[in-house]
Amino acid sequence: MPQFQIRREGAIEHWTIDGEARRNALSQAVVSELEDHVRRVSGPDKSVRAVVITGAGDKAFCAGADLKERAAMTQPQVVAFLAQLRRTFRAIELSDCVFIAYVNGVAFGGGTELALCCDLRVINATAEMGLTEVKLGIIPGGGGTQRLPRLIGKGAAKELILTGRRVDGDEAVKLGLANKRGGLAEAHAMAEAVVENAPIAVAAAKHAIDEGAGLELDAALALEQQKYDLTLQSADRLEGLQAFAEKRKPVFTGK
Repeated sequence: MPQFQIRREGAIEHWTIDGEARRNALSQAVVSELEDHVRRVSGPDKSVRAVVITGAGDKAFCAGADLKERAAMTQPQVVAFLAQLRRTFRAIELSDCVFIAYVNGVAFGGGTELALCCDLRVINATAEMGLTEVKLGIIPGGGGTQRLPRLIGKGAAKELILTGRRVDGDEAVKLGLANKRGGLAEAHAMAEAVVENAPIAVAAAKHAIDEGAGLELDAALALEQQKYDLTLQSADRLEGLQAFAEKRKPVFTGK
């Protein structure tokens, strides 16, 4: 049974976790299918350039792990599940595709971690986010202790993780946890703004930011030059220059 509703609009796909009754929790089946979809859009076929991920209904983006399923799992099964979860979230970051989380309801634990591994985040008026694992006697296991401080700073991340406190949309934007408040239309508009740009340049910029974040400045600047060199070899760069000279919108081909 499919775990996601997939809708395609041009170079944009919308992935909706189809588990409203269980608050779109991250079951083994959901994570396995998510990994398959990430692999598909990250392969040789570059026709999908942006993905908007959200949850079914209006109550939950993703409430985190499926705790009923987790309760029946052995410790080795939990370890294997977390390894797949981390691998899948990392694949989202490594993909040339740009991922946008539309947080349309509660996003706790693994739900917030799913949003964190996306490139951009839009949160609606009723949503809440939080890494609440310490309240269950565990810690974030899908990258939350590493991605949250990189996004909002160590002090703010420690406060949220060590208390398990939830934040609403306004505070999420203020902290930098979300890029903006809005609905699905705003998330889709953000995806459209991405895909109208040169594919090679967008991917190079994404990877330059992500890979350079942990480097010293001189090494990071050298990395930026390497990524820039990739765009110099592209036909899209020449098309961009010609379109500017001709005062028209460029037609990028990803070559």
